Amino acid sequence: MKHLSTYSTLLATALFTFSSCEKDDEIDFNFPDEGSMAYVSSNTSGMITTLDVDDVSDISMKQKNIASTDADGIYYNDDRDEIILASRTYNRLEIYQKRKNGSLEIKTTSSSDFSNAREIAVSGDMIVVAQDADPVLNNNMNRFYVYERTPSGIRYRNMYDVNINLWGIHAEGNTLYAVVDNSSDIVSFENFFSNLNGMIEPSKRVTVEGIVRTHGITHSSKDNRMGLTDVGDGAVDNDGAVVVISNFSSMFGNTANGGTIMAADQVRIEGSNTMLGNPVDVAYNEDNKHIYVAERASEGGKVLIFEMPASNGNPTPAYSKNVAGAAAIYLHQ
Repeated sequence: MKHLSTYSTLLATALFTFSSCEKDDEIDFNFPDEGSMAYVSSNTSGMITTLDVDDVSDISMKQKNIASTDADGIYYNDDRDEIILASRTYNRLEIYQKRKNGSLEIKTTSSSDFSNAREIAVSGDMIVVAQDADPVLNNNMNRFYVYERTPSGIRYRNMYDVNINLWGIHAEGNTLYAVVDNSSDIVSFENFFSNLNGMIEPSKRVTVEGIVRTHGITHSSKDNRMGLTDVGDGAVDNDGAVVVISNFSSMFGNTANGGTIMAADQVRIEGSNTMLGNPVDVAYNEDNKHIYVAERASEGGKVLIFEMPASNGNPTPAYSKNVAGAAAIYLHQ
């Protein structure tokens, strides 16, 4: 069954006050002439954080209240000037727009279909939600939920069951990349949006040598780089890592299904200087080659920015800022 939901009545009531790290009570969704804008969701604070980055020495951080205390997965749609996120509080997609006074209001929501959402990915008008299996919340079902952004709202489109544990996802055209949680593997689903409802299988699955537990994933088609995070032991707050695979299309394409991308073909940063404990999500700046990380364990949540490493190491972040409950990060540039 397909659903179309605009929840127009919420527009009159879902108005939220503003909390900022600056006196200025305006948040500029529009892409700046120079620099980039990072958007961070939180699973504890009920706020969206934005980082307006000219360079790592000139970053303006602001925060806005939203309806959902617990949110994961976040995306900024430049064409519509709106923020999309997955609400774990209400088990729905929520789309926010800016009011004239600078606060956020719900523009539209999806129907409530998923539970225990961990990430979203967007390709054109298609929005994918990764549902992580939980024995209580969703009968231990790992699923993808697909929605379509329409002129009038968000239309429920498809549901796909998968036999892998889910967390981070990234859409590149009609291909969906996903991490296999609780493993060192990543998968691809070719022609993802052409599938019918029901069980689907990955087109390819490969192991990334050295990773303990994959979580965050991003891909730059321009630079042909894949970024991954390794949370290690989820109960430990100092064993995280970030992995970058350059020349990714060749590396992934030349690795057989079930094969391994070797450590020699990666760059890995980890260690006490990095502040990486449970890095749950990652983004990549194609302009200045910086890596953005949503770090969940260290001091209750941080955003970390690293310069692109040339080799394995234990670098200090170029930027670090506490963001309570940092759960997902998206970079618009």
